[in-house]
Amino acid sequence: MAASPPGSVRSQCPYCGVGCGLELLPPAAKNQPTRRDADGLPLWGTRGDRRHPSSLGQVCIKGATVCDTLRHGRLSQPLARASLDEPFQPISWDQAIDSIVARIRSSLASKGPGAIAMYGSGQFHIEDYYVAQKLLKGAIGTNNFDANSRLCMSSAVAGYARSLGSDGPPCCYEDLDHCAVAFLIGTNTAECHPVLFQRLLKRKRRQPGSVTIVVVDPRQTATSDAADLHLAIRPGTDLVLMHGLAHLMVQALTIDVEFIEESTEGFAAYAELQQAWTPERVSRLCGIPEAALRQLAQLWGQAPSVLSLWSMGLNQSVEGTAKVAGLINLHLLTGQIGKVGAGPFSLTGQPNAMGGREAGGLAHLLPGYRTVVDPSHRAVVEAAWRFEAGAIDPAPGLDAWRQVEAMESGALDLWWVAATNPLVSMPNLERVKAAVSRCPLVVLSDAYADTETAQYAHLLLPAAQWSEKPGVMVNSERRVTLCPAFRPPPGEARPDWQVFAEVGRRLGFVESFSYGSAAEVYAELTALTAGRLCDHSGLSHALLASEGPQQWPFPCGSAPSQEPRRLYTDHHFPTASGRARFIAEQPMGLAEPPSDGYPLVLTVGRYLGQWHTMTRTAKVPRLNALHPEPLLEIHPEDAGPLGLEDGSMAEIRSLRGTITARATVTERIRPGTVFLPMHWGFMQEQACEANALLHEQACPISRQPELKAAAVAVARVQEVAPVGANSSTSAAGRL
Repeated sequence: MAASPPGSVRSQCPYCGVGCGLELLPPAAKNQPTRRDADGLPLWGTRGDRRHPSSLGQVCIKGATVCDTLRHGRLSQPLARASLDEPFQPISWDQAIDSIVARIRSSLASKGPGAIAMYGSGQFHIEDYYVAQKLLKGAIGTNNFDANSRLCMSSAVAGYARSLGSDGPPCCYEDLDHCAVAFLIGTNTAECHPVLFQRLLKRKRRQPGSVTIVVVDPRQTATSDAADLHLAIRPGTDLVLMHGLAHLMVQALTIDVEFIEESTEGFAAYAELQQAWTPERVSRLCGIPEAALRQLAQLWGQAPSVLSLWSMGLNQSVEGTAKVAGLINLHLLTGQIGKVGAGPFSLTGQPNAMGGREAGGLAHLLPGYRTVVDPSHRAVVEAAWRFEAGAIDPAPGLDAWRQVEAMESGALDLWWVAATNPLVSMPNLERVKAAVSRCPLVVLSDAYADTETAQYAHLLLPAAQWSEKPGVMVNSERRVTLCPAFRPPPGEARPDWQVFAEVGRRLGFVESFSYGSAAEVYAELTALTAGRLCDHSGLSHALLASEGPQQWPFPCGSAPSQEPRRLYTDHHFPTASGRARFIAEQPMGLAEPPSDGYPLVLTVGRYLGQWHTMTRTAKVPRLNALHPEPLLEIHPEDAGPLGLEDGSMAEIRSLRGTITARATVTERIRPGTVFLPMHWGFMQEQACEANALLHEQACPISRQPELKAAAVAVARVQEVAPVGANSSTSAAGRL
């Protein structure tokens, strides 16, 4: 192992939920050439941290180039404008915060706390998340805090809670080293969580025959290329597939009767439901060979350990929570939970989406895996925050899409967006643009200046980001890592939690928001997690700095350790009965199935070299070279009648809008389905607003929109348009 140079810093990568460990290397010595950022500050180097137990020194191309993203296009001072058709002007921090406080006071007096909402991000450190909850839900009295995590993993949150009694993935990354079957559904792990996938592939190469990889995906991807079995099911039939597998395993008696009887409830209703899902019916609806279905059922039923991994492909659906429950049902049916190499494992999309859940960072949550609807939960948090009883509203706040609807109706006076770019990532983007344009005050706290959301803001607040402020992040395996500051923020940029605390103080809650450091904020949160499943109470900035990353639960008195901490090893679950629950629900299918006018199903996803809405990755030439433009994947059977050839421009139309993209004709996607990446917004040179085509219908339980499927029509563009030309109205043409 290479020695760490003097001054090096250990941290966690700020991209996906894998949460790889990074070692940041100080700039070259003074007598050596040194790359510098836009402010003249030396650029740090990056390599994988071999001591980090989650990634063992591995890092993907995005993590390897992350320091290159810190220098370009940064916001460095507060900017304001009275209306969207005016240019921004510099203002002081005092003026910026005074304007926010004045709007809050005015709204509280005229409409009440429901007129105020914040939309946060899995890019927050846990300290940012926590102070935002205290400000909104405690001081202001509104639960209208939601986050972009609503768009990526809220169905996993709801699914875990319904089936197991609490949120929280029970597995560890080490289970990749021990599972007999790795079942990947709704995840292109090779591109979206590449370091985890490489860990699985290395094992497969070094220990041939030790693991069978199964991939369920309508597309052939880098993930399915490595699979022993690939089921290219029709979009929207995931739950049908799961019921079909259960049917066959019950029929073959490859189930764990003892575990079902001693550790679960609801099996009778579930067993009755799955009887109707015969192999013939499931094969026809899913569009897969019956032999493949039977092969998978036999694999799962006979395997000593099955690890399932999923991401947005399950979660982003009107039946997202039901799909998650359907997958957990299979684990309960076969006793594949709470043991090495087994369990249902949600892969989060963002570096601190897990920490946000623990801090209460969704509109129905409170810190410590509590909910706003539970009176005892509210009472505990109110007491800890030293607010009067009843300060926290008992009703869930506005989720992400309902915040858009509230702006549309004129009910919101203030929409505060932080560390995210919803004018690319939300569905039905033209409707979002129109709604946001109606809001009297849109505040955007961001590290970068020229995002799509900034075009719709009245007030821009420069945010210190990862590398410029200390704080904690929690990855998908519940691993808690301290991310220290190792470079100064540009200009006047400040950490988000400090801005939220200053607003709280100016609203009159001086004592509640008088923090001296991020470490103090984290200490207050950890106390609120004591005795909860997500117990951080034995952790602190100091311990994480000295002992390295730790996995929760980590109650007071725990000894630091790199050994994995799996949940439910005693098969006792945090439900009223102590038993896990079978959830019996019929499949609903797609919210917007194909029709005569819109005969194809559009699904969207991510490229390896880009991430989310490109606010970081678009600044790295090496990453842009991997994916120079967004491409429409279409099967030859669909492309032929349309006259589409490789490289020709295609028009993609849904009920909500029309965009164009260059087509790539490929047999790697099933007929009837087309694919676009979701990264490119209207501020990118090659604009392709894929989410403008998608509808906002959401899972009724998780409120997560169905961002994975919409009915579209495709046509060839007769006269070649500029690459990425977008015929839908954009803010760039209106402001």
